[in-house]
Amino acid sequence: MRENRPKSRLLALGSAGALVTATLVAGVVTAPTAGAASRPGQDREAHGAAIAAARAAKAGIDWQDCPADWGLAKPIQCGWVSVPLDYAHPYGKQIKLAVDRIGSTGTKEERQGALVYNPGGPGGSGLRFPTRVTNKNPLWTNVSKAYDFVGFDPRGVGHSAPISCVDPQEFVKAPKADPVPDSETDKRAQRKLAREYAEGCGERSGAMLPHLTTPNTARDLDVIRAALGEKKLNYLGVSYGTYLGAVYGTLFPGHLRRMIVDSVVDPSRENIWYEANLNQDIAFEGRWKDWEDWVAANDAAFHLGTTRDAVQAKWLKLRATAKKSPLGGVVGPAELISFFQNAPYYDSSWVPVATAFSKYVAGDTQALIDAAAPDLSDTAGNIAAENSNAVYTAVECADAKWPTSWRKWDRDNTRLNKKYPFMTWANAWMNLPCATWPAKQQRPIEVKTHQGLPKVLIVQSTNDAATPYPGAVELHQRFKGSRLITEKGAGSHGVTGLVNPCINQRVDAYLLKGTVDAKDVTCAPHATPKP
Repeated sequence: MRENRPKSRLLALGSAGALVTATLVAGVVTAPTAGAASRPGQDREAHGAAIAAARAAKAGIDWQDCPADWGLAKPIQCGWVSVPLDYAHPYGKQIKLAVDRIGSTGTKEERQGALVYNPGGPGGSGLRFPTRVTNKNPLWTNVSKAYDFVGFDPRGVGHSAPISCVDPQEFVKAPKADPVPDSETDKRAQRKLAREYAEGCGERSGAMLPHLTTPNTARDLDVIRAALGEKKLNYLGVSYGTYLGAVYGTLFPGHLRRMIVDSVVDPSRENIWYEANLNQDIAFEGRWKDWEDWVAANDAAFHLGTTRDAVQAKWLKLRATAKKSPLGGVVGPAELISFFQNAPYYDSSWVPVATAFSKYVAGDTQALIDAAAPDLSDTAGNIAAENSNAVYTAVECADAKWPTSWRKWDRDNTRLNKKYPFMTWANAWMNLPCATWPAKQQRPIEVKTHQGLPKVLIVQSTNDAATPYPGAVELHQRFKGSRLITEKGAGSHGVTGLVNPCINQRVDAYLLKGTVDAKDVTCAPHATPKP
């Protein structure tokens, strides 16, 4: 579910994943918002969130130059926001969340507040968001005149009380076992790795695990809003960040000013998270075929075959070769899937993935090894990759109850693998630790409209692999008054970061003027990549 490049996901485990709200007025906790439903135990957390927000509003954020090793140069500033580990005990243990910002570039009259961003994951860091301004990204020039761009590391991520499940160097060590099992022995080995991974999370990060949930991150988001001095939140969420936004909108409808969700997770309780991952397997297969069709259409550049079947045959031959003898001793089928899945994730990866594949077929094996092998010397990067995967697992495992029966996992994934083999088993092994998770698993929030929820802008491509299109339709139905922009015939994950005037202009209009179309909009796809 990540917007950031997902390479680390499949390197795990030997294989290739409504609360009563309270308003804050001048730092005073007031009565819960009318219309927001609660369930047993949540009243305490709602009260705790209001206390934490009031405390943060009073404290503010002590903005300073960012630490040198964060890679965030001036004029970006960094700071900390304290939040309760457990919102049911707001005066208990506190953790610090890393936040950063860059001020709006326009006049004082143009400024509309802060725009807070989450890139997805779970486990993704949003601290790079202000660099869209320093790097002069033209898509965000107009919006940056009106808003401070604010990023943060969610709880458990990066600099915000980070968790770990295994030694980072062990996590990236390659080659891993082929995620596609040949026998029951292979399956038993993967099950053992998944169980050991879950145990490692408990041993290394057990105190954090019960509290690494999407509702708690949504409460953190509201505390950040208060610390920024904002009465209402402006929010941009991509991928998993859309589910975070959906939960925030359910818990704090009256605290939202504007919200864009891009590449949407289906927020239904039945989908979070076991079914979501099965649906991903189907969608990835479809987008993989889109990429193969494009490669075949550009055979003059890549020489990988003039039909999808021809390209697929070369892929299967590459997999078989790497399984028999890992390329360079480090790139086996797991590493290949981890690299090649970038193509169905993002159109921006179509050319580089096809180029590395083409060079391999032409005899340049090193190009593919360089692209797909882990860099064991990148200590900081490996720590970040392991942490990101740990948070991904912890949040998805804690958010919902997962099947504990191996028979069900085996039956569902064996069935899917017959028609959708590209990602099915790799995804299954990545998520299997949730079957033996050592911490309490929650019941997902019922995402719905409550009084005070503003119009939400939903943006989605029809062929998205990581967050299939029906998820956007589901959230659209649950958030009354929302508007859905559909990019028809496209499939890149993360639409608002791509050049498509039909979408870009509407994003600007919404954030700058609060305007949406009278009805839902269908846009033509953005430009197809060219070799």
